[in-house]
Amino acid sequence: MFDTMTFTKIMGGLCGTFLVFLLGKWAAEEIYHVGGGHGGEHEAAYVIEVDEGEGGGEEEEEAVTLASLYSEADVGAGERVFGKCKACHQAEDGANGVGPHLYGVVGRDVGSVDGFSYSGALSEAADVWTPENLYAFLENPSGYAPGTSMSYNGLSKPEDRANVIAFLDQTDGDMTEVAAEEGAEETASAEEGAEEGSTEEGSEEEATEEASAEEGSEEEATEEASAEEGSEEEGTEEAAAEEGSDEEATEEASAEEGSEEGSEEATEEASEEGSDESGSEEQASEESSGGEGSAFAELVAAADVGDGERAFRKCAACHKAEEEANGVGPHLVGVVGRDQASVEGFNYSDALAGLGGQWTPDELNAWLEDPKGYAPGNKMAYRGVRDEEERAALVKYLESTGG
Repeated sequence: MFDTMTFTKIMGGLCGTFLVFLLGKWAAEEIYHVGGGHGGEHEAAYVIEVDEGEGGGEEEEEAVTLASLYSEADVGAGERVFGKCKACHQAEDGANGVGPHLYGVVGRDVGSVDGFSYSGALSEAADVWTPENLYAFLENPSGYAPGTSMSYNGLSKPEDRANVIAFLDQTDGDMTEVAAEEGAEETASAEEGAEEGSTEEGSEEEATEEASAEEGSEEEATEEASAEEGSEEEGTEEAAAEEGSDEEATEEASAEEGSEEGSEEATEEASEEGSDESGSEEQASEESSGGEGSAFAELVAAADVGDGERAFRKCAACHKAEEEANGVGPHLVGVVGRDQASVEGFNYSDALAGLGGQWTPDELNAWLEDPKGYAPGNKMAYRGVRDEEERAALVKYLESTGG
Protein backbone atom coordinates (compact mmCIF):
# COMPACT_ATOMS: atom_id res chain seq x y z
CA MET A 1 0.00 0.00 0.00
CA PHE A 2 1.22 3.48 -0.95
CA ASP A 3 2.01 5.33 2.29
CA THR A 4 3.41 8.73 3.24
CA MET A 5 6.96 7.47 3.76
CA THR A 6 7.19 6.09 0.22
CA PHE A 7 5.87 9.33 -1.25
CA THR A 8 8.42 11.30 0.77
CA LYS A 9 11.28 9.14 -0.54
CA ILE A 10 10.20 9.65 -4.16
CA MET A 11 9.92 13.41 -3.83
CA GLY A 12 13.27 13.56 -2.02
CA GLY A 13 14.93 11.61 -4.85
CA LEU A 14 13.52 13.97 -7.50
CA CYS A 15 14.55 17.07 -5.59
CA GLY A 16 18.02 15.63 -5.02
CA THR A 17 18.38 14.93 -8.73
CA PHE A 18 17.40 18.47 -9.69
CA LEU A 19 19.77 19.82 -7.06
CA VAL A 20 22.68 17.86 -8.53
CA PHE A 21 21.94 19.26 -12.03
CA LEU A 22 21.62 22.78 -10.64
CA LEU A 23 24.92 22.57 -8.80
CA GLY A 24 26.58 21.16 -11.95
CA LYS A 25 25.26 24.08 -13.99
CA TRP A 26 26.63 26.62 -11.51
CA ALA A 27 30.00 24.90 -11.45
CA ALA A 28 30.21 24.85 -15.26
CA GLU A 29 29.36 28.56 -15.47
CA GLU A 30 32.06 29.43 -12.98
CA ILE A 31 34.66 27.38 -14.85
CA TYR A 32 33.83 28.43 -18.44
CA HIS A 33 32.19 31.83 -17.99
CA VAL A 34 34.26 34.66 -19.60
CA GLY A 35 32.02 37.61 -18.79
CA GLY A 36 30.24 39.92 -21.21
CA GLY A 37 26.71 41.07 -21.69
CA HIS A 38 23.58 39.38 -22.83
CA GLY A 39 22.37 38.48 -26.29
CA GLY A 40 24.08 40.61 -28.95
CA GLU A 41 26.43 42.11 -26.32
CA HIS A 42 27.80 38.72 -25.36
CA GLU A 43 31.49 38.33 -26.20
CA ALA A 44 32.81 35.20 -27.90
CA ALA A 45 34.99 32.99 -25.74
CA TYR A 46 37.56 32.55 -28.52
CA VAL A 47 37.93 35.00 -31.38
CA ILE A 48 39.38 33.86 -34.73
CA GLU A 49 40.99 36.68 -36.66
CA VAL A 50 39.97 36.83 -40.31
CA ASP A 51 41.44 39.10 -42.98
CA GLU A 52 38.40 41.03 -44.16
CA GLY A 53 40.25 42.15 -47.29
CA GLU A 54 40.22 38.62 -48.65
CA GLY A 55 36.88 36.94 -48.87
CA GLY A 56 35.11 39.23 -46.41
CA GLY A 57 31.88 38.43 -48.17
CA GLU A 58 30.59 36.20 -50.86
CA GLU A 59 31.85 37.14 -54.30
CA GLU A 60 29.17 38.31 -56.64
CA GLU A 61 28.84 36.10 -59.67
CA GLU A 62 29.30 37.91 -62.96
CA ALA A 63 26.09 38.06 -64.91
CA VAL A 64 26.30 36.03 -68.11
CA THR A 65 24.85 38.03 -71.01
CA LEU A 66 24.01 36.97 -74.55
CA ALA A 67 26.24 39.74 -75.93
CA SER A 68 29.33 38.32 -74.20
CA LEU A 69 28.50 34.73 -75.17
CA TYR A 70 27.46 35.48 -78.76
CA SER A 71 30.75 37.18 -79.64
CA GLU A 72 32.56 33.91 -78.81
CA ALA A 73 29.87 31.47 -79.96
CA ASP A 74 30.99 28.27 -81.72
CA VAL A 75 28.95 27.45 -84.82
CA GLY A 76 30.24 23.87 -84.85
CA ALA A 77 29.13 23.33 -81.25
CA GLY A 78 25.79 24.92 -82.12
CA GLU A 79 25.31 22.44 -84.94
CA ARG A 80 25.88 19.59 -82.49
CA VAL A 81 23.37 21.10 -80.06
CA PHE A 82 20.89 21.42 -82.94
CA GLY A 83 20.91 17.62 -83.12
CA LYS A 84 18.42 17.74 -80.22
CA CYS A 85 16.04 19.77 -82.39
CA LYS A 86 16.24 17.66 -85.57
CA ALA A 87 13.40 15.39 -84.48
CA CYS A 88 10.97 18.27 -85.13
CA HIS A 89 12.84 20.96 -87.10
CA GLN A 90 14.97 21.25 -90.23
CA ALA A 91 17.57 23.94 -90.96
CA GLU A 92 16.96 23.82 -94.74
CA ASP A 93 14.73 26.35 -96.48
CA GLY A 94 11.09 25.30 -96.88
CA ALA A 95 11.41 21.88 -95.19
CA ASN A 96 8.78 21.81 -92.42
CA GLY A 97 8.50 18.86 -90.08
CA VAL A 98 6.66 18.52 -86.79
CA GLY A 99 7.76 22.13 -86.31
CA PRO A 100 8.47 24.89 -88.85
CA HIS A 101 11.81 25.00 -90.68
CA LEU A 102 14.46 27.17 -88.99
CA TYR A 103 16.33 28.38 -92.07
CA GLY A 104 17.03 32.09 -91.55
CA VAL A 105 14.98 32.10 -88.33
CA VAL A 106 17.18 34.79 -86.73
CA GLY A 107 15.59 38.10 -87.73
CA ARG A 108 12.47 36.42 -89.13
CA ASP A 109 8.94 37.44 -88.10
CA VAL A 110 7.35 35.15 -85.53
CA GLY A 111 4.82 32.74 -87.04
CA SER A 112 5.69 33.65 -90.64
CA VAL A 113 6.56 30.28 -92.24
CA ASP A 114 4.10 29.48 -95.01
CA GLY A 115 2.24 26.20 -94.73
CA PHE A 116 2.70 25.72 -90.98
CA SER A 117 -0.13 26.01 -88.46
CA TYR A 118 1.11 27.98 -85.44
CA SER A 119 -0.39 28.30 -82.00
CA GLY A 120 -1.37 31.86 -81.12
CA ALA A 121 0.92 31.87 -78.07
CA LEU A 122 4.12 32.65 -80.00
CA SER A 123 2.74 35.72 -81.78
CA GLU A 124 1.62 37.13 -78.44
CA ALA A 125 5.08 36.64 -76.89
CA ALA A 126 7.20 38.34 -79.59
CA ASP A 127 7.07 39.96 -83.03
CA VAL A 128 10.53 39.10 -84.42
CA TRP A 129 12.92 36.26 -83.62
CA THR A 130 15.85 38.40 -82.54
CA PRO A 131 18.81 36.64 -80.89
CA GLU A 132 17.59 37.98 -77.53
CA ASN A 133 14.07 36.60 -78.02
CA LEU A 134 15.40 33.21 -79.15
CA TYR A 135 17.77 33.14 -76.16
CA ALA A 136 14.85 33.62 -73.76
CA PHE A 137 12.56 31.23 -75.66
CA LEU A 138 15.10 28.39 -75.77
CA GLU A 139 15.72 28.63 -72.02
CA ASN A 140 12.09 27.88 -71.18
CA PRO A 141 9.68 27.66 -74.13
CA SER A 142 6.56 27.10 -72.02
CA GLY A 143 7.46 29.91 -69.64
CA TYR A 144 8.28 32.34 -72.46
CA ALA A 145 5.13 31.62 -74.45
CA PRO A 146 2.51 29.95 -72.22
CA GLY A 147 0.20 27.79 -74.31
CA THR A 148 2.73 26.99 -77.03
CA SER A 149 2.41 23.57 -78.61
CA MET A 150 6.18 23.01 -78.38
CA SER A 151 6.77 20.37 -75.70
CA TYR A 152 10.57 20.74 -75.45
CA ASN A 153 11.77 21.68 -71.96
CA GLY A 154 14.52 24.02 -73.20
CA LEU A 155 18.31 24.40 -72.98
CA SER A 156 19.52 25.18 -69.48
CA LYS A 157 23.14 26.09 -70.39
CA PRO A 158 23.58 29.67 -71.66
CA GLU A 159 26.54 28.58 -73.83
CA ASP A 160 24.41 25.96 -75.62
CA ARG A 161 21.72 28.53 -76.37
CA ALA A 162 24.24 31.05 -77.73
CA ASN A 163 25.94 28.39 -79.89
CA VAL A 164 22.73 27.06 -81.41
CA ILE A 165 21.51 30.62 -82.16
CA ALA A 166 24.84 31.32 -83.91
CA PHE A 167 24.38 28.14 -85.98
CA LEU A 168 20.83 29.08 -86.95
CA ASP A 169 21.96 32.63 -87.71
CA GLN A 170 24.45 31.54 -90.38
CA THR A 171 22.05 29.30 -92.31
CA ASP A 172 20.98 32.16 -94.60
CA GLY A 173 24.47 33.65 -95.01
CA ASP A 174 23.94 36.70 -92.77
CA MET A 175 25.12 37.03 -89.18
CA THR A 176 23.28 39.31 -86.74
CA GLU A 177 25.23 41.38 -84.24
CA VAL A 178 24.03 41.44 -80.63
CA ALA A 179 24.25 44.86 -78.99
CA ALA A 180 25.85 45.13 -75.56
CA GLU A 181 23.58 45.93 -72.60
CA GLU A 182 23.05 49.52 -71.46
CA GLY A 183 25.14 49.07 -68.31
CA ALA A 184 28.12 47.80 -70.27
CA GLU A 185 27.76 50.61 -72.80
CA GLU A 186 27.68 53.26 -70.06
CA THR A 187 30.79 51.76 -68.45
CA ALA A 188 32.60 51.68 -71.78
CA SER A 189 31.63 55.29 -72.55
CA ALA A 190 32.83 56.41 -69.11
CA GLU A 191 36.16 54.67 -69.64
CA GLU A 192 36.49 56.25 -73.09
CA GLY A 193 35.76 59.67 -71.60
CA ALA A 194 38.46 59.19 -68.96
CA GLU A 195 40.95 58.08 -71.60
CA GLU A 196 40.10 61.07 -73.79
CA GLY A 197 40.60 63.42 -70.83
CA SER A 198 44.03 61.99 -70.05
CA THR A 199 44.94 62.11 -73.74
CA GLU A 200 43.91 65.76 -73.99
CA GLU A 201 45.97 66.65 -70.90
CA GLY A 202 48.99 64.93 -72.41
CA SER A 203 48.50 66.71 -75.74
CA GLU A 204 48.23 70.09 -73.97
CA GLU A 205 51.50 69.45 -72.13
CA GLU A 206 53.16 68.42 -75.38
CA ALA A 207 51.83 71.55 -77.10
CA THR A 208 53.29 73.72 -74.31
CA GLU A 209 56.67 72.02 -74.63
CA GLU A 210 56.58 72.39 -78.41
CA ALA A 211 55.73 76.10 -78.10
CA SER A 212 58.71 76.70 -75.80
CA ALA A 213 60.94 74.72 -78.15
CA GLU A 214 59.68 76.74 -81.10
CA GLU A 215 60.52 80.01 -79.32
CA GLY A 216 64.10 78.84 -78.88
CA SER A 217 64.31 77.74 -82.51
CA GLU A 218 62.95 81.11 -83.67
CA GLU A 219 65.70 82.92 -81.74
CA GLU A 220 68.32 80.67 -83.30
CA ALA A 221 66.78 81.24 -86.74
CA THR A 222 67.00 85.03 -86.23
CA GLU A 223 70.69 84.79 -85.37
CA GLU A 224 71.34 82.54 -88.35
CA ALA A 225 69.44 84.92 -90.66
CA SER A 226 71.60 87.87 -89.58
CA ALA A 227 74.72 85.80 -90.15
CA GLU A 228 73.45 84.70 -93.55
CA GLU A 229 72.89 88.30 -94.68
CA GLY A 230 76.60 88.96 -94.60
CA SER A 231 77.38 85.80 -96.53
CA GLU A 232 74.69 86.62 -99.10
CA GLU A 233 76.29 90.01 -99.77
CA GLU A 234 79.66 88.35 -100.36
CA GLY A 235 77.97 85.75 -102.57
CA THR A 236 76.32 88.51 -104.64
CA GLU A 237 79.67 90.13 -105.38
CA GLU A 238 81.19 86.79 -106.39
CA ALA A 239 78.15 86.02 -108.59
CA ALA A 240 78.56 89.35 -110.41
CA ALA A 241 82.18 88.54 -111.12
CA GLU A 242 81.28 85.10 -112.44
CA GLU A 243 78.47 86.23 -114.75
CA GLY A 244 80.86 86.98 -117.58
CA SER A 245 82.31 83.50 -117.61
CA ASP A 246 78.83 81.93 -117.22
CA GLU A 247 77.56 83.77 -120.30
CA GLU A 248 80.41 82.42 -122.41
CA ALA A 249 79.76 78.90 -121.16
CA THR A 250 76.05 79.29 -121.92
CA GLU A 251 76.73 80.27 -125.52
CA GLU A 252 78.97 77.25 -126.02
CA ALA A 253 76.39 74.93 -124.41
CA SER A 254 73.58 76.26 -126.63
CA ALA A 255 75.69 75.57 -129.70
CA GLU A 256 76.26 71.99 -128.59
CA GLU A 257 72.59 71.44 -127.67
CA GLY A 258 71.51 71.89 -131.27
CA SER A 259 73.54 68.89 -132.38
CA GLU A 260 72.48 66.67 -129.47
CA GLU A 261 68.72 67.34 -129.55
CA GLY A 262 68.03 64.97 -132.44
CA SER A 263 69.75 62.00 -130.86
CA GLU A 264 68.23 62.69 -127.42
CA GLU A 265 64.70 62.84 -128.83
CA ALA A 266 65.15 59.50 -130.59
CA THR A 267 66.53 57.92 -127.42
CA GLU A 268 63.68 59.27 -125.28
CA GLU A 269 61.03 58.02 -127.71
CA ALA A 270 62.57 54.55 -127.75
CA SER A 271 62.77 54.41 -123.93
CA GLU A 272 59.18 55.64 -123.56
CA GLU A 273 57.92 52.97 -125.95
CA GLY A 274 59.78 50.28 -123.99
CA SER A 275 58.44 51.53 -120.64
CA ASP A 276 54.88 51.74 -122.02
CA GLU A 277 55.08 48.17 -123.27
CA SER A 278 56.47 46.87 -119.96
CA GLY A 279 53.87 48.88 -118.01
CA SER A 280 51.02 47.46 -120.07
CA GLU A 281 52.39 43.94 -119.63
CA GLU A 282 52.63 44.42 -115.83
CA GLN A 283 49.11 45.83 -115.70
CA ALA A 284 47.76 42.93 -117.76
CA SER A 285 49.51 40.39 -115.55
CA GLU A 286 48.16 42.07 -112.40
CA GLU A 287 44.63 42.15 -113.76
CA SER A 288 44.77 38.51 -114.84
CA SER A 289 46.14 37.35 -111.48
CA GLY A 290 43.95 39.56 -109.29
CA GLY A 291 46.95 41.46 -107.97
CA GLU A 292 47.35 44.50 -105.81
CA GLY A 293 45.84 46.85 -108.38
CA SER A 294 42.29 45.39 -108.23
CA ALA A 295 39.50 47.22 -106.42
CA PHE A 296 38.79 44.19 -104.22
CA ALA A 297 42.47 43.96 -103.22
CA GLU A 298 42.21 47.55 -101.99
CA LEU A 299 39.18 46.57 -99.90
CA VAL A 300 41.16 43.65 -98.46
CA ALA A 301 44.07 45.95 -97.57
CA ALA A 302 41.72 48.30 -95.70
CA ALA A 303 39.73 45.51 -93.98
CA ASP A 304 39.94 44.61 -90.29
CA VAL A 305 41.26 41.16 -89.32
CA GLY A 306 38.95 41.07 -86.29
CA ASP A 307 35.88 41.55 -88.47
CA GLY A 308 37.10 38.76 -90.71
CA GLU A 309 37.62 36.43 -87.76
CA ARG A 310 34.03 37.05 -86.64
CA ALA A 311 32.78 36.46 -90.18
CA PHE A 312 34.70 33.16 -90.26
CA ARG A 313 32.38 31.77 -87.59
CA LYS A 314 30.01 30.88 -90.44
CA CYS A 315 32.73 28.71 -91.95
CA ALA A 316 33.97 27.11 -88.71
CA ALA A 317 31.38 24.34 -88.91
CA CYS A 318 33.20 22.83 -91.90
CA HIS A 319 36.66 24.45 -92.10
CA LYS A 320 39.61 25.11 -89.79
CA ALA A 321 41.90 28.13 -90.09
CA GLU A 322 44.02 27.68 -86.94
CA GLU A 323 45.53 24.29 -87.78
CA GLU A 324 46.17 22.22 -90.88
CA ALA A 325 43.42 19.72 -90.10
CA ASN A 326 40.67 18.88 -92.57
CA GLY A 327 37.06 18.70 -91.46
CA VAL A 328 33.95 18.52 -93.60
CA GLY A 329 35.91 20.82 -95.92
CA PRO A 330 39.68 21.30 -96.41
CA HIS A 331 41.66 23.42 -93.96
CA LEU A 332 42.11 27.08 -94.92
CA VAL A 333 45.53 27.77 -93.38
CA GLY A 334 47.44 29.81 -95.98
CA VAL A 335 44.65 29.47 -98.55
CA VAL A 336 45.34 32.93 -100.04
CA GLY A 337 47.87 32.32 -102.83
CA ARG A 338 47.51 28.53 -102.60
CA ASP A 339 46.80 26.35 -105.63
CA GLN A 340 43.15 25.43 -105.93
CA ALA A 341 42.20 21.91 -104.80
CA SER A 342 45.74 21.29 -103.49
CA VAL A 343 45.25 20.19 -99.86
CA GLU A 344 46.63 16.71 -99.34
CA GLY A 345 44.28 14.09 -97.98
CA PHE A 346 41.07 15.84 -99.04
CA ASN A 347 38.82 14.42 -101.75
CA TYR A 348 37.75 17.37 -103.91
CA SER A 349 34.80 17.40 -106.28
CA ASP A 350 35.59 17.32 -109.99
CA ALA A 351 34.22 20.87 -110.30
CA LEU A 352 37.03 22.27 -108.12
CA ALA A 353 39.74 19.80 -109.08
CA GLY A 354 39.42 20.85 -112.71
CA LEU A 355 40.02 24.57 -112.11
CA GLY A 356 43.82 24.45 -111.83
CA GLY A 357 44.28 28.09 -110.78
CA GLN A 358 45.29 29.87 -107.57
CA TRP A 359 43.19 31.26 -104.74
CA THR A 360 44.03 34.93 -105.29
CA PRO A 361 41.97 37.55 -103.40
CA ASP A 362 39.85 38.17 -106.51
CA GLU A 363 39.26 34.45 -107.06
CA LEU A 364 38.27 34.02 -103.41
CA ASN A 365 35.95 37.00 -103.76
CA ALA A 366 34.14 35.41 -106.71
CA TRP A 367 34.00 32.03 -104.93
CA LEU A 368 32.67 33.42 -101.64
CA GLU A 369 30.05 35.52 -103.39
CA ASP A 370 28.48 32.55 -105.23
CA PRO A 371 30.12 29.13 -104.73
CA LYS A 372 27.63 27.34 -107.00
CA GLY A 373 27.98 29.91 -109.75
CA TYR A 374 31.79 29.92 -109.53
CA ALA A 375 32.17 26.13 -109.76
CA PRO A 376 28.87 24.46 -110.73
CA GLY A 377 28.65 20.95 -109.34
CA ASN A 378 30.90 21.45 -106.28
CA LYS A 379 29.91 19.82 -103.01
CA MET A 380 29.91 22.98 -100.86
CA ALA A 381 26.33 23.63 -99.71
CA TYR A 382 26.97 27.16 -98.40
CA ARG A 383 25.11 29.83 -100.38
CA GLY A 384 27.82 32.51 -100.13
CA VAL A 385 28.54 35.89 -98.50
CA ARG A 386 26.50 38.73 -99.97
CA ASP A 387 28.34 41.74 -98.52
CA GLU A 388 31.56 42.61 -100.40
CA GLU A 389 33.15 44.30 -97.36
CA GLU A 390 32.47 41.18 -95.30
CA ARG A 391 34.13 39.07 -98.00
CA ALA A 392 37.13 41.41 -97.97
CA ALA A 393 37.44 41.12 -94.17
CA LEU A 394 37.17 37.34 -94.44
CA VAL A 395 39.98 37.20 -97.03
CA LYS A 396 42.05 39.53 -94.81
CA TYR A 397 41.66 37.09 -91.91
CA LEU A 398 42.55 34.10 -94.11
CA GLU A 399 45.67 35.97 -95.28
CA SER A 400 46.76 36.31 -91.64
CA THR A 401 46.59 32.52 -91.14
CA GLY A 402 49.33 31.92 -93.68
CA GLY A 403 52.01 33.30 -91.33
